[in-house]
Amino acid sequence: MSIEVYRDAWGVPHLRAADPQELAFAQGRVTARDRAWQLEVERHRAQGTTAAFLGAAEAGWDTFVRRARLADTARRCFERLEASDAPTAAWVRAYVDGVNDGLADGASRAPEFAETGLAPERWEPWTPLAVWLSTHILFAGFPTKLWREQVARRLGEEWTELFATDGPGTAGSNGWVVSGERTASGAALVAGDPHRFIEAPGVYQQIRLACPTYDVVGLAVPGIPGLAHFGHTGSVAWAITNAMADYQDLYRERLRRLPDGGVEALGPEGWAPAAAHTETIEVAGGEPVVVEVVETDRGPVVVDGPAGDGGPQDPDGDSGGWEGVSLRYPPRVTGELGFGVLPALLRARTVGDVDAAVDGWVEPVNVLQAADTRGGLLHRVAGHVPVRHRANSLRIVPAWDRAHDWAPEPAPLPRAEVRGHAVMANARGLAAPLGVEFAPPHRAARIDELLDASTEWTPESTTTVHTDTDNPSAARLLTAVERAADGLSPAASAVRERLLGWDRRMAAESADAGLYAAVRGAVVRRLAGHEAFAALREPAPYPELFRPWLALGPRVAFALETLLTAGPVPAVDVDRIVREALEETGAAEPPAAWGVTHRLAPWQALPDADDAQWPGLAGDHDCVLSTSSVPGWTDRSARASAARYVWDLADRERSGWIVPFGASGVPGDPHHRDQLPLWLRGELAPVTTDWQHLTKEQG
Repeated sequence: MSIEVYRDAWGVPHLRAADPQELAFAQGRVTARDRAWQLEVERHRAQGTTAAFLGAAEAGWDTFVRRARLADTARRCFERLEASDAPTAAWVRAYVDGVNDGLADGASRAPEFAETGLAPERWEPWTPLAVWLSTHILFAGFPTKLWREQVARRLGEEWTELFATDGPGTAGSNGWVVSGERTASGAALVAGDPHRFIEAPGVYQQIRLACPTYDVVGLAVPGIPGLAHFGHTGSVAWAITNAMADYQDLYRERLRRLPDGGVEALGPEGWAPAAAHTETIEVAGGEPVVVEVVETDRGPVVVDGPAGDGGPQDPDGDSGGWEGVSLRYPPRVTGELGFGVLPALLRARTVGDVDAAVDGWVEPVNVLQAADTRGGLLHRVAGHVPVRHRANSLRIVPAWDRAHDWAPEPAPLPRAEVRGHAVMANARGLAAPLGVEFAPPHRAARIDELLDASTEWTPESTTTVHTDTDNPSAARLLTAVERAADGLSPAASAVRERLLGWDRRMAAESADAGLYAAVRGAVVRRLAGHEAFAALREPAPYPELFRPWLALGPRVAFALETLLTAGPVPAVDVDRIVREALEETGAAEPPAAWGVTHRLAPWQALPDADDAQWPGLAGDHDCVLSTSSVPGWTDRSARASAARYVWDLADRERSGWIVPFGASGVPGDPHHRDQLPLWLRGELAPVTTDWQHLTKEQG
């Protein structure tokens, strides 16, 4: 083989090979050596087998994955890929061969394998597709439809969309493209940061892939070949954010058991056979869990429960039926996952090439921006969004009503011209026709405001946008605080005066930001405890996995702006709640600076016993520096920038990138967490592409 592996000063792998096949093998192998534990956790998550080595806490996820048929969908999609695009299928196989070649070496360096007794197992050609599905199956936030169902039934139909916002269960990002007429170099810049649940090791991997066909730097998803989301080929660069589109549906299914043990489901044509079988989930330290997997003509049943009152009666008078909720998602329906896009992006030379490539994108549905060295600019949506009844996008819909079928062809995808600059930050805008809930406009508006302030943007000055901590969403609560002038105690009045003089910056060292967070938390708790929401405090009859979407507290926290001026809580009670929150905060010990309580809380398959190691953070949910907590319940931040980047089309070597931890997933490795200090300061590591400035790895 002709494979060469180089490393930069941060341990980032730069791979060189004779052709794309060898390069894919090299990418798989180096990823397995650097991140064997992460890869194996992701493979098990995709197959629903994590409880076997992580214990009973993971049985809920495994149950969902089995019921949603993610691994089977990945197999179907790979079979379809082999039949329709053999070169891409072979390229994916080469990556998997590389993973299998490097796993044993990687596992020998990762102490987690010995700690859990896990042995690495062979990856199948379809495993990367399964990892992609499991990584993104919750991106469109279909559990929000379960929440709206609860709101409509318990609070009233008129409040179905009351809590509509970029809530705790969704994933967002910032992204922007600046045309050459507004940069110091005269060439475009593409920049941004994906906001995701922070995991250690990180969910993005900095890497370079070079062969005679292409030479690309970017951010890979470990376990997936190529550079799906963020890349720079030298002549064209691209980046994405979550479009917040709605492309997954939930159907209320009426099911019944046949004498032979089979299952039927009620559809538009009456009762029809449903596929059913059982699977056993092994649980470390516990009893196995047997799961019945049922799939109707709509899709797999992901929520199994007692019969409700929402469906028609069994025409045969069978009272032994039950209800469930099935999930319909595009790859399960079409057998397409869009992996043909991945090698096409690596070969791209212009925005036209990127544009043509992402026509084949399936999920998740993204807003994509790109720029090239010829002055080309691109701003469009990519992905598969089914055309169907509006009700499908809001709530669970009846499986037996043909009105909720999908149309044969997906929705057309919007695009827009870039004039000076364009911003994508999950707000209602380009993708508005395709979704229901979007992020508040604050991040998008603030980035737009900042970009308007200069026509001399450089890669270095772009970091001032990445790190902006202005919190526009505080304005509405501060208005309510301003109204609360009468009848306050001296301590509460002092809190009020400090807040009204605050600069609205969520700086880590700011005591006033900490004070604001304390008052906000007290307001959220009181609003959530108001009698108007009493019916929503009862646990929803859905699996615990969906709790982040179904808990009242987080819903109130992220819809606070709306609930301060609209909703079932009377205005007089809102004013009382704000006064009480000021009193509570004034009577307590002065809150610490924001970064003392607003600390990083990454997800780890094996939690680290040293929780005190995680640092304090600046930013907040609606800041450009988006670091989300759950106001009223915890200031800890589980979601933040999973990477930051700026792609320079004038000189790729002036580009920059950063991840929260490091290039290596191996504890104790020099590059395990060496990027964390830069990430905290908002700095970027340089993108080095001169082979003479890289270190060749031996062996």
